[in-house]
Amino acid sequence: MELPAEVLIHNSQLGLKGASGVLLEIRSEGYYEVNCRFGEKVHRVLLPMQETVLIARQEEQPDQLRIQVER
Repeated sequence: MELPAEVLIHNSQLGLKGASGVLLEIRSEGYYEVNCRFGEKVHRVLLPMQETVLIARQEEQPDQLRIQVER
């Protein structure tokens, strides 16, 4: 996934269930750096990786899902 990337955000601490956002960076400290809309404003948020699920908004094409196995 290339960054920035549009994502759907799931995080129970903030009550986010499929909220739209933009993944800006994956931080080595264990956080996702995301722009997320709250009401009319966009805020930069650091979300802990262990408690957050991000789903890419752009679906994968079938030819991108092929896995090659070495024998």
